[in-house]
Amino acid sequence: MAVVLGDPALHAFIGGAPADAAALRARYERLVAGSPDPAVAWCNWVIRLRDEGCLVGTVQATVTERVAEIAWVVGTPWQGRGIATEAARGLVGRLGRQGVRTVVAHIHPEHRASAAVATAAGLTPTDVMHEGEIRWTGPAGG
Repeated sequence: MAVVLGDPALHAFIGGAPADAAALRARYERLVAGSPDPAVAWCNWVIRLRDEGCLVGTVQATVTERVAEIAWVVGTPWQGRGIATEAARGLVGRLGRQGVRTVVAHIHPEHRASAAVATAAGLTPTDVMHEGEIRWTGPAGG
């Protein structure tokens, strides 16, 4: 995943810089350990292309009661192929089957590709800004 997520262009809208393999491994170890708050669930998956047999991105959700904050990222070489849309739709559907009612995403106002993914996953923008990003919401379940 360090190679998939290693392109600095992936940070154009979210800031920061790519993590090296050791930092990414440490982050994944923290995620696997789970949230220290028993009322919060961390759900994290990598996206793998079946035909190519390679990892291409991630989807994740932080679930509190019946609300999930979601995010997705697809490596630069695989963007524009509908992968993020398929993954986000699958995530929203899965969350709905697990009892989540509302899904939230935060998207930079100029990030048209993420806005298109959110729209395809059933989310709509709100008037709420959070740390420079627009809050999008929608029902879980797809």
